Amino acid sequence: MANKELQEAYKDFSVDLDKVDALGRLLEAMEKGDLTEELLEKCPEILEAKKKNDKLKYRKEILEKSVARQTAENAKNGKTQQPAEKKKKQEGDKGKTGGAAPKQAKKYDYVQVEDYGSSILGRLQDLFKTAISQAYPRFDVPLLLAETPNPQFGDYQCNSAMPIAAKLKSTGVNKKPGDVGQEIFAKLPKSIEFIDKITVMPAGFINIFLNQEYIKKQISNLAANGIQLPKIAKRRVLVDFSSPNIAKEMHVGHLRSTIIGDSICRLLEAVGFDVLRINHIGDWGTQFGMLIAHLYDRFPDFETKMPDISDLQAFYKESKKRFDEDEVFKKRAYECVVKLQSHEKDIVKAWTTICDVSKKYNQIVYNQLDIKIKDVGESFYQDKMIDLVKWIKENKPGQLQEDEGRQIMFPSECEVPLTVVKSDGGFTYDTSDLAALKYRIFEEKCDWAIYVVDAGQSLHLETVFAAGRDFGWYDESVKRIEHVAFGLVLGEDRKKFKTRSGETVRLLDLLSEGVKRASEKLKEKGRDQVMTEEELNEARDAVAFGCVKYADLSHTRTQDYVFSFDRMLDDRGNTAVYLLYAYARIRSIVRTSGIQQEQIAEYIRNTPILPLNHQAEMKLSKHLLKLADCVLQVVDSLMLHQMCDYVYQLATLFHDFYNECYVIEKKEGEAPIVHFHRLALCEVTANVISTCFKILGIREVPKM
Repeated sequence: MANKELQEAYKDFSVDLDKVDALGRLLEAMEKGDLTEELLEKCPEILEAKKKNDKLKYRKEILEKSVARQTAENAKNGKTQQPAEKKKKQEGDKGKTGGAAPKQAKKYDYVQVEDYGSSILGRLQDLFKTAISQAYPRFDVPLLLAETPNPQFGDYQCNSAMPIAAKLKSTGVNKKPGDVGQEIFAKLPKSIEFIDKITVMPAGFINIFLNQEYIKKQISNLAANGIQLPKIAKRRVLVDFSSPNIAKEMHVGHLRSTIIGDSICRLLEAVGFDVLRINHIGDWGTQFGMLIAHLYDRFPDFETKMPDISDLQAFYKESKKRFDEDEVFKKRAYECVVKLQSHEKDIVKAWTTICDVSKKYNQIVYNQLDIKIKDVGESFYQDKMIDLVKWIKENKPGQLQEDEGRQIMFPSECEVPLTVVKSDGGFTYDTSDLAALKYRIFEEKCDWAIYVVDAGQSLHLETVFAAGRDFGWYDESVKRIEHVAFGLVLGEDRKKFKTRSGETVRLLDLLSEGVKRASEKLKEKGRDQVMTEEELNEARDAVAFGCVKYADLSHTRTQDYVFSFDRMLDDRGNTAVYLLYAYARIRSIVRTSGIQQEQIAEYIRNTPILPLNHQAEMKLSKHLLKLADCVLQVVDSLMLHQMCDYVYQLATLFHDFYNECYVIEKKEGEAPIVHFHRLALCEVTANVISTCFKILGIREVPKM
């Protein structure tokens, strides 16, 4: 017995000794500044920094060679380059640092509206753009039109008169902004259905007051016919999002692309676009050699039985460790890569098995988040890269230049080249992304291609898009090829979101924690006492996954945001929990009123214009009609936080309305008075929130 305990203790001691040795090696590597494979494996931040540094070094080498070539060419042609004379620093330049601002991409109107629906701002913008272009055809000035903060100045205000007056002054014409405003006003139609009156202030502000009867009529239409979104000219759109790597489990780094990409798809589908949801998974590359060799050793019967790889991350690390430490294994891994590229049947089967296991785990995440997506991985473009290089050499030979055996190209206005062919004849991510862009434009026939990828890839993608334009593949004023960039997910320490041990957070673990916390939140509220088990589970999942999605989407996507379950699950403020409770509360008003849906429908049929005369009713009604404007705005900007702001404001306005206006009026000793027009307004509000939930990917539950 003692001998057995001694053996166990020795075993534990050996494990601890190995850990001490490993830590010693890491410490020594850090002190020497030696970036070993082991150090990079343990410190992913250093690995990312090294990759960026390597890219910058490469770019520096390219630029230095270009300068040297140009200098030699100048010397050969007898030209000498004089050093630029330093400009004397002006007084106005004090405090300025850095170079010129990056060139801004030109804004194009990709959204062609065929029917504005209930939109008011969109209609106003069209009217005022036309009036300004007729009054001042020589000037190209941006339209300044927004809601007024003070109701005494109307509902909307056009402030374009002042910049037009300034432009006139620069040409020698002195005209007061008030006179400019009057001339714009004169070009507007004399009668506009949804406008009650327009006033022009001496300072040039044009105040627009909406027609309240028109507002009532539009709300009555929504109550009778349901929510109708604006009609936009149909487009075929490819959205590239999520994009995890094979043999590595999805982690928190995939969260934003997956959530933002799915919501963009939902939005574009809601307005009738033909949407292709594409998952550009990393399923090709030299790393598959070691994975395949390791699969043969760990699961020799994989051809007849799906291997039970319970931890993909561990499987990957095991194969990487063997690759780094075992020369025989490394040789086998390289042989597997060659066989895979030659499409040997058995090796392709092993590769397919690894891909299938990974996709199975990815699908668990996608099912929980209600994500629909089609896998089209890097492997799909292998043959197409060969065709691409052939096409460039035949059609655009002048675009490629040789650099130390590599075939590179500098797209227009880009300082960083794309490596199309490596010195060993192989291809790069640049080649793959060019082949994908070409395929999407010509084979998929996309009008729009939206790449939902982190902001760190901005330079790369803009360079690829510029190459596509140089090749004549698309006209950017017609086709929308766009990078939808987003920031990082941070922990509460404002650093990259990690586990306590410093590991990347697995997405499945994150979602499981969300389910656990949502369940605790609902029980804390006593919902388990009044809801069935099925209702409780539906509410739990809606809260768990909805809070994660909404926390992401409600932030401006280009900025980093701090991930906090405590904040997400707060039922006060701009959170999914608050909105879910608000939605359930509105539905319960109708459900517990004792009035049947058919009775409400009959009232709406018999009341062409709802009597929405209370100030709170009108304020809520005006905001309900802004859904169409919000949708048009987000289709144009692809900024989902704008829709989150809209629906949150709608919920707060409903709260104000409900506090000020009785829906069911109860007086002691009297029968309750049912205000049917307010019940109808409740229904319209709930339906609008439901529409927003569908676009944001939040599950609606009638009871909370």
